[in-house]
Amino acid sequence: MSTDNVDNANDDAGSDSDGGHCSTADSDGEVAEEIAIVSFGRKMDTAEEIEAELADRYEQIDIIEYHGDVFEEHWGEYDCFIGLMASGIAMRKTAHLLDDKWDDPAICVVDEELTWAIPITGGHHGANQVAQDLATMGAVPAMTTASEAAGKQGVESRAKAMDTHVVNGDSTVKTNLAVLDDNLGPVARLDGPRAVLVGDDVTVLKRNKDDGIVLGTGSVSGASKDSFIAAWEEALDQTPHDFSDVEFVGTATRKENEEGLLEAVSELDLGLVAFDKETLLDHEGPTPSKSKELIGWPGVSEASAIAGGAEQELVLEKIGYENEVTVAIGR
Repeated sequence: MSTDNVDNANDDAGSDSDGGHCSTADSDGEVAEEIAIVSFGRKMDTAEEIEAELADRYEQIDIIEYHGDVFEEHWGEYDCFIGLMASGIAMRKTAHLLDDKWDDPAICVVDEELTWAIPITGGHHGANQVAQDLATMGAVPAMTTASEAAGKQGVESRAKAMDTHVVNGDSTVKTNLAVLDDNLGPVARLDGPRAVLVGDDVTVLKRNKDDGIVLGTGSVSGASKDSFIAAWEEALDQTPHDFSDVEFVGTATRKENEEGLLEAVSELDLGLVAFDKETLLDHEGPTPSKSKELIGWPGVSEASAIAGGAEQELVLEKIGYENEVTVAIGR
């Protein structure tokens, strides 16, 4: 077993919610991507503007005209509802339908003037990200989940950033409380075949796909966000892959707080996993590194790409960018 620190990490406890871009996986591993905009007839022009703005961010967006039973009629058909209406209407019309936070669709309401975007259920199952997407149209995201209030990212959001899903949803109440207390600790990676017995305060994350890639990256201190992104783009250009294939970015624990790195993964909405020294030594890459002689650490980019990949093999050996950033790609 090796231990990985998930960076960019902090979030919510016991809230009525779960994570971003309507693409956080729910407890059965499905990915939320189907959106319905529910609008009164007089607001259809605004609904169409929202559809046009968000069209390239989700797999499906439908516009449905409001009537008294519209939510009940389409409950279960969509992952997220955008209610172009007063929050009270959406709350009254859906309250009796709500059953379980892992199964209920997310709901975000927005006013006709696009002043406020308010997640009312499923904040971390997509409503928060819808609110953030609506911010590109001028709406102010009014998010009330504990994670956003604390400026932290919980296990559901970490799962989304790492292209994984939460297997045992009930565990997140305790693990997100630990996140709020800065007490969750590292995420442990377990390779199989193996059986594992866990308690109700252990959240299990499972990869959504087996063919994704990992960007292993190292850098000099102070490397800029733009340098990281440019380096990753250059590396990907040498493979058949692009950013949509990236599961997460891997690095070393001694590099996990680099400001430019954190800004880069945040801008690209990627997860960051930081591997400890022992893990990287166990997965050392083929390219010699001066850091091994100087401080005892292997080359970060190749070792983290290998350690993070499901197959633990390199797709691309280490390349350098502007003497600031190194990148390798693993799978």
